[in-house]
Amino acid sequence: MMIRAATEDDAPACASIYRPYVTDTAITFESEPPTAGRMAERIAVATRGHAWLVATDAGRVVGYAYGSEYKSRAAYRWSCEVSVYLEVGRRRTGAGRALYEALFDRLAERGYRTVLAGITLPNPPSEALHRALGFEPVGTFRHVGWKHDAWRDVLWTQRSLPGPDPTSAPQHEVGEPEHSSIGRQVHPLPAVDPLPDLPGSRIAGVVQ
Repeated sequence: MMIRAATEDDAPACASIYRPYVTDTAITFESEPPTAGRMAERIAVATRGHAWLVATDAGRVVGYAYGSEYKSRAAYRWSCEVSVYLEVGRRRTGAGRALYEALFDRLAERGYRTVLAGITLPNPPSEALHRALGFEPVGTFRHVGWKHDAWRDVLWTQRSLPGPDPTSAPQHEVGEPEHSSIGRQVHPLPAVDPLPDLPGSRIAGVVQ
């Protein structure tokens, strides 16, 4: 498995991976699956301001992770929200953990210092994965979403990224740093992604 920076050419594959989470679960609060064109726009925005990575197996995209704006006010600009999605059948392969770790490296290199992830409850496997990756629960929003004829709670978690206190805003630019972990070969790990039995395997937070 290889992890690399996404391009807009990856949009159809990312849209296909994401679709069942929209239509079949409450893991994301979107109600209409985005088109490949809309997904390409999201990739472009994330690449400029945060990061969007894909995992490939034999050249085929099997998962993706990205960072996005947490809130728009200036003091929040060193924090961002993170999400990971995997295709059907990618449970317990290490892909989700590897994507997350590469994403954290990239975000830290760009100057971000805190990442947040929302988990639609109940989802014990996702909570366990986030704990294993250093996330701490910081609060639960009760009845904050209505989907599939039920109210949904969202647990918010966060973790810090390494680096000094900021002296300037995070870098918003295209291109990979010299020492980036992106593009390296990733070998599957045994049983590191405790994912729920869902039509696919999305690990991280609610997509806004």
